[in-house]
Amino acid sequence: MRIGIFGGSFDPVHNGHIQLVQAFINELSLDRALIVPAFVSPFKQGNKPAMPFHRLEMCKLAFKSISRTQICDIELKRKGASYTYMMLEELKKKYKKDNLFLITGADSFLSIHTWKNPDSIFKNAVICGVPRADDDIDVLKKQAEYLHTLGAETEILDVNVMTVSSTQIRRLSAEGKSIKGLVSEEVENYILQNKLYQKG
Repeated sequence: MRIGIFGGSFDPVHNGHIQLVQAFINELSLDRALIVPAFVSPFKQGNKPAMPFHRLEMCKLAFKSISRTQICDIELKRKGASYTYMMLEELKKKYKKDNLFLITGADSFLSIHTWKNPDSIFKNAVICGVPRADDDIDVLKKQAEYLHTLGAETEILDVNVMTVSSTQIRRLSAEGKSIKGLVSEEVENYILQNKLYQKG
């Protein structure tokens, strides 16, 4: 099988995340895409994210109607900092005969060689990226050439994905402003009902 892996803080999961996963499922003919919420991102340990069970539930709501997706809670069960190489090593043990594709946005694709134990990442998954805007595609292609010299396999999709950030959504929520259209209706309702990201 061809299995996509999409990890992140998902604080909160938004429509850009959904579009990204759908694009990779369709373009790479993935049999399944695993959505893996991090317990704590090593890049965001100074921030206090929403509780893991909230982020997990929002992922379930966001992807429940997206075919060929599955929510995977291995990082939440392990706790501690969520390093990509550890996640991939664990998933590779479970999916020994399957091909794994690590789904990333442009920023992650451009920095992945600096992550902890990149050799392990490159050994266990094809590194997949999508440009943030039209002028990013050549930058990603140059990065792909560099990653190839490090032993990585790559896939770059030239598709348009909604530009939105979880930081932006948290800020709007804290200010009491609408986040309609940035997240699914179910996630929007969950954030409001549970008073997530409100000041104080």
